[in-house]
Formats: sequence, structure tokens, C-alpha cells
Amino acid sequence: MEKSFAELLKFYKEVDKLTSVLNEKHKDRLKCRAGCFSCCVDEITVFEVEAEYIKSNYHNLLINETPHPKGYCAFLNDKGECRIYEHRPYVCRTQGLPLRWIEEINEEELYEMRDICPLNEEGEPIVNLKANDCWTIGHFEEKLAMIQRNYNSLSNNKANMGRIALRKLFKSDNF
Repeated sequence: MEKSFAELLKFYKEVDKLTSVLNEKHKDRLKCRAGCFSCCVDEITVFEVEAEYIKSNYHNLLINETPHPKGYCAFLNDKGECRIYEHRPYVCRTQGLPLRWIEEINEEELYEMRDICPLNEEGEPIVNLKANDCWTIGHFEEKLAMIQRNYNSLSNNKANMGRIALRKLFKSDNF
């Protein structure tokens, strides 16, 4: 597991380096701050390697504390702040940024899609942004999937690529 966590930390460091550039570039439009949690919904899921990493760093929280009420992320505190921010999963590290991805319409046609949190729409329309001024979805998700596959092989897991809801990490999700 240590090798997988080292890979994950290296991955997070690379993501954080690139997102910090985008955060600086878009600082005037980004409204994301501690206490802003409209993106922090209950449906967020992570690969098992990320779930295990969170569990290894927050054992007491997961056993002794209560998850945030259903509807928002279980890791929010009563002020809407993230209780695991330092060890937050990949998906949380890119929230709020202008996003872009490529969808395949058919075998010969690709279409670029873009999106941004509605709270961060003010400013240059995202369709006018240069591609490298957006977080491009795809490459890093593949890297994270590879880390999960490596984790599976190290832990003799049967190639489980399923995802785990963050709320399920708490001792009981019946709160």
C-alpha cells in the first residue's frame, strides 16, 4: 500500500502544481473559498486507492465523528469547510476550474465540451478561453486509473475498478 500511496502523492503533487497555475490565472473569477460547498455533493466517488489513503489519514474522524448530513459531502464540517482538505481526492482538487473535454460524436467527429461552476461563470466566456487555460479532463483520470490498477496488483485485488462513495468511508453512513 505504501508504494500506491507514494504514487498517489506524486500524482496529487503534479495536479496541485498545474491547478495552482490555473487558480492564479482565474483568481478574479473563481469564487471557490472555504465554506463554498455547492460542488461538494453526496454523489462524489473515488477509486479504492484514494479511499484507503483517506482512511489511513483520518481513522479517528471516520470512527468517532459524524458525517455531514446527506445531500452534501460527508466530509464537510458544520461551517461547510472540508475536514480532509489536505488529503482530499483528485476530483476535489479540480473543482471550480474551467473544464474542457473531448466527446466523440461518431467515429469521425470529435466535439470539444466546456463547463464551469455557475458561481464562476462571470468573466471571459469559457468558450473563448485558450485550451491550456482550462483543466482538460481525460489525461489525469487515466493516470489515476493506472494508479488504481497498480494498487489492485499490489493488494491482490481482483482488478476492481469500482468507485466508493465518500460517505461510505464513515463507520456508519446511517446518520
